[in-house]
Amino acid sequence: MATEKELDAFLRGVEKRAFKRSLYHVRNQESALDIVQDSMMKLAQHYGHKPVEELPMLFQRILSNSTLDWFRRQKTQNTLFTHLGDFESAEDGGEFDLLETLLQNDETNHADNPQSQAERAQTLHTIEEEIQDLPARQREAFLMRYWEDMDVAETASAMGCSQGSVKTHCSRAVAALSKALRARGIFL
Repeated sequence: MATEKELDAFLRGVEKRAFKRSLYHVRNQESALDIVQDSMMKLAQHYGHKPVEELPMLFQRILSNSTLDWFRRQKTQNTLFTHLGDFESAEDGGEFDLLETLLQNDETNHADNPQSQAERAQTLHTIEEEIQDLPARQREAFLMRYWEDMDVAETASAMGCSQGSVKTHCSRAVAALSKALRARGIFL
């Protein structure tokens, strides 16, 4: 059974990655933040009594379901309010500033010259753009496997699909990213 302190430590540990993952999916900072906050609240309210070892998988599943719910709500809203653009926020086009985040979080690269830092930041920004262009299920599988460092079984459980589907989504995502990055002159 997770204590309040353990639950708090877990949530603090996953909040940034969860936000980034949600942002890749919904492409809107405010919506991504809402999804992460809702997911954290659901975990604390409904599963706070579970052992601390079970929290990562539970949280991933809740986050995936919250993201799918957001897409369903958007689809419904877009269907209902197709001609009522006044209901949409002017800030919906806001973008996540990866360069600013990298400069704040990357304290270890002070010895690098500014040119190499700028090149690295531009490469990461390009990779981020290409990840955003992946189909939703491929992006979700790719981020869970390679960003969250989850194994195939954990990813399949969190996504609610078979392990074979996870492997297929990941394979297609890697192939698409590789092709897109090579087209842009980036060879990793």
